[in-house]
Amino acid sequence: MTFIFLLAAAASAPVSVKPPVLTQTESKFDRCMDQIALDANKAIAFANMWRAETGSVASHQCLGLAYVAQQRWLPAMAAFEQAAQIAERSKDARSATLWVLTGNAALAGGQPAKAISAFDTALGSGFLRGEAAGEAHLDRARASVMLGDLKNARISITQAKKLAAADPLVWLLSATLARRQNDLALAETDITEALKRSPDDASVALEAGNIAMAKGAPDAAKTAWQAAQRMAPKSVAGLAAANALKQFEGSTKP
Repeated sequence: MTFIFLLAAAASAPVSVKPPVLTQTESKFDRCMDQIALDANKAIAFANMWRAETGSVASHQCLGLAYVAQQRWLPAMAAFEQAAQIAERSKDARSATLWVLTGNAALAGGQPAKAISAFDTALGSGFLRGEAAGEAHLDRARASVMLGDLKNARISITQAKKLAAADPLVWLLSATLARRQNDLALAETDITEALKRSPDDASVALEAGNIAMAKGAPDAAKTAWQAAQRMAPKSVAGLAAANALKQFEGSTKP
């Protein structure tokens, strides 16, 4: 929560209610978040000074988030990893979330093997439960796909389906993976689940079309791809759908 938001909340609260009192670390972290929104370079400088002064978990996390704002994924990964290691040494529950951040920065930076190691550490910490654990399994599956390890990707995505079933991305990734593994029955089942949870998502509609075409149903594929293009014509999914629809050009069928 930013300091500005706290001031607004305090201003609207009854006079008898005292505003929350931030610790020094919380106050600095909020300042860092505000600075990232204004100028990521200044936030990096602030985080490095704070880190030199205290070496705290929050100072390293602040630095990582500032790098994320600049899409500097590998420096972000290093900062999150340092934060996670510090938290881990003191048995701080934040370590699990920081390992997940490390893994996602590694994924974005094209380091899937490093990402898997980070996700495994997060999952093995004992601090992740329920949906949070499911999302980590989902991220681990994404990393396995990047490595071409579809067998382990399936193991991870199966866990994600159990623990984070409300997330349409879980079902989308499972459906896409099943299609790549030529398990079209599972692909169709899972894309149906994704469509239930996110009917207006162009990426889901695109994959529905891919699966329909793989099953030999071109009319259904065309309908799904047209929907994807209509939902988000300039998105990656919308452009991919438009490209897929080119195969129908010149067809006499409506």
